[in-house]
Amino acid sequence: MSDFLIGIGKRLKDIRKKNNLTINDLATRASVSNGLVSRIENGRTIPSLPVLLELIQSLDIDASYFFEGVEKKSNAKFIFVPKENQQVIEKEVEAEGFKYMHIFSKSLHSLGFEAVLLTLEPNSKRDKVITDAWEFKYILKGKVKYIIDNEEVELHKGDSLYFNGKLPHVPVSISDEDCLMLVLYFYSDKS
Repeated sequence: MSDFLIGIGKRLKDIRKKNNLTINDLATRASVSNGLVSRIENGRTIPSLPVLLELIQSLDIDASYFFEGVEKKSNAKFIFVPKENQQVIEKEVEAEGFKYMHIFSKSLHSLGFEAVLLTLEPNSKRDKVITDAWEFKYILKGKVKYIIDNEEVELHKGDSLYFNGKLPHVPVSISDEDCLMLVLYFYSDKS
């Protein structure tokens, strides 16, 4: 995976919002589904080159401008992200009670990595989703039931879970308080 792939979705979303376009507007212009645009913007999938170029063209911008804002490889010995650079993101438009705080995303060599804090509110709901990543969950507060494919596992504070995001999955609130979890996504060109 090239070093800039992890930043494509964020760049797409930033330009779309700057141009006051909804996900539906962009999807219609590019002749793709709303769900595909949402998955790309939120790092759940990486678009094929033809789809990416169609999306860029639908934003009425040059490809060179699009890639100016995408993260490039550096030879730095470490990466520092100040708290003020963290931001709330919408991962699923249809979800209720899911709050994501984007902490970090970078691509190093052939591995892309994203970290978010997910707050799952009581009575939250969402359909199962799939991602193009291996996912690691660490429960910082509360409890939750994870449904992965057709299996269920209950997680409490201090528990962790690791699975292939290509399996349909969803967390289900089983508490009357918020559940807070650290979520790590690992993207690899070998997945």
